[in-house]
Amino acid sequence: MSRINWPLAVSVAAVIAGTFAVAGTVCAQPKEPIKIGAVLSITGPAAGLGIPERNGAQAAVKSINARGGVNGRPIMLIIEDDTTNPDTAVTKTNGLIFNQDVAAIIGGSNFAASVAMGGITDKQKVPQFAFTGLGPAIEKTRHCVFHMFTPHYLNARTLFEYSRSINAKKVAVLHDSGYGAVVVRELAGIMKDYPDIQVGTIEKFDITATDVTTQAAKIKAGNPDAIFVFAVNAVPFRAIRALQMTQPIIALNGASSYETVSAMGSAADNVIIPEFLVAEDPLPRQKDFINYFVKEIGAKPKNPESVAWDAIHVIAAALTKAGTETRREKLCEAIRGPYAGVTTDYDFSAEDMTGIKLSGYIFSKLVKGQYTRLPFVIK
Repeated sequence: MSRINWPLAVSVAAVIAGTFAVAGTVCAQPKEPIKIGAVLSITGPAAGLGIPERNGAQAAVKSINARGGVNGRPIMLIIEDDTTNPDTAVTKTNGLIFNQDVAAIIGGSNFAASVAMGGITDKQKVPQFAFTGLGPAIEKTRHCVFHMFTPHYLNARTLFEYSRSINAKKVAVLHDSGYGAVVVRELAGIMKDYPDIQVGTIEKFDITATDVTTQAAKIKAGNPDAIFVFAVNAVPFRAIRALQMTQPIIALNGASSYETVSAMGSAADNVIIPEFLVAEDPLPRQKDFINYFVKEIGAKPKNPESVAWDAIHVIAAALTKAGTETRREKLCEAIRGPYAGVTTDYDFSAEDMTGIKLSGYIFSKLVKGQYTRLPFVIK
């Protein structure tokens, strides 16, 4: 299959929809905007993801509209807050589809919301870009749901690969009841491939918990060489460091946003994250996006911002390719294929709806709240 290098921003088109004469002059009437819905966790436990995702999406829309929109039509982004509640996400998704008639939807910010939303969007043939990795098997049958992050079995492998690189023989796991529970199931399936690494204590906490000291104490008692943390907020990181545990923490990118790092406080040290974007030391393909984002938003972006930026640009490119008046199911077809994003290289025709490979990961390390890109790569 040939590679399609869709543009980062769609080409400028003149706004020519309708003219009328007033006092000898001709004025152009703007074209009808293209509505894109967003169901994000602006509040609740996953707000550390939803807020930066919102910022990334808004920056993308601003960039595209400044260049003339899509075939002369501006994008209108309609943002809904699911409060980190999958039931609310369903309600908001129905409203966007049946009341707002959106062309596509981005979200949810967390695993439960994304899966729940997909049951609606796929049935209605509305393209959905989930800011999560592939989850239950049912998602493989949803041909209008695309994922901006990797499937969790790949996330699990990155943890073992890095642990092996630092010669960690025994690891412990502290995870939330959301997507953390899914990653733990994936760990169980691939542990046989890493017989040199023992998985010891595994402790679970509710995603809404504000104190996980009890679970962290059990982790400490196991005396691991490294600790895996699967969470979307700073709570477990603070608990580990509050108990004077100094072992490396290897976390997933759900906790990589600067909002979450800020909430970690002094706990944001010796934390390693397999991710895709380090603003302090970006890949060449990421520099223009980072410079634009810093200029327009006034803050450095991380993975949540970059995947939201990419999702909006994929939708815009598909609309340019298929036509802004195309039916939703045709838009889903136009999306399927390779896309060179600022986050990483995607292939939305792949079985996991991302096409991301292990070699696409970047490893970063938090040192006193600052990110450093590590030389470690998975071949």
